[in-house]
Amino acid sequence: MRSRDSQPSGCTLFEQELVNAMNDFVNTAETPHFDTAVIERGARRRRATAIAGIATALVVACGAGTALAAGVAGSGLHTSAQTAADSTTADSTTLLVRTSDGTTAREQLAGVSAARARVALVHFRLTPEFTRVRMSDCKKQEDAVVALSPHAPTVVHPGDTVLVTTCYR
Repeated sequence: MRSRDSQPSGCTLFEQELVNAMNDFVNTAETPHFDTAVIERGARRRRATAIAGIATALVVACGAGTALAAGVAGSGLHTSAQTAADSTTADSTTLLVRTSDGTTAREQLAGVSAARARVALVHFRLTPEFTRVRMSDCKKQEDAVVALSPHAPTVVHPGDTVLVTTCYR
């Protein structure tokens, strides 16, 4: 043992000897060498590989879904371009509202009158704001709903404001 004078209070001779031995080892041991550049390159390589794998999986999944959708759409009366255009129009006038019981209600407002749209929005405790746009091909009637904002797939909650666009000739 080195010195009994430097003993901390409450330590036995064995504990002091153990502390001295550990200090001797720490002071004489070589410091390990870490090549941080190599470690960093490896981490980047693993991250890039993971991202590439996920992107490939998404492309394959979306490609299969697109091929399936094109096959289903091609078997009907519509072409896939018409089906996509119809779904875009339908989505831009479809309102998804979170109800008080936690479910989501879907309200399709395409082509309905501004008065009917106001009644539907007030029923869901939403605040409607109307704008009108001039369109030469107002489909069913003048003052018909042609767009909503926000619209599906965005869900609105009671108290939100919904911008309703109607048309006139």
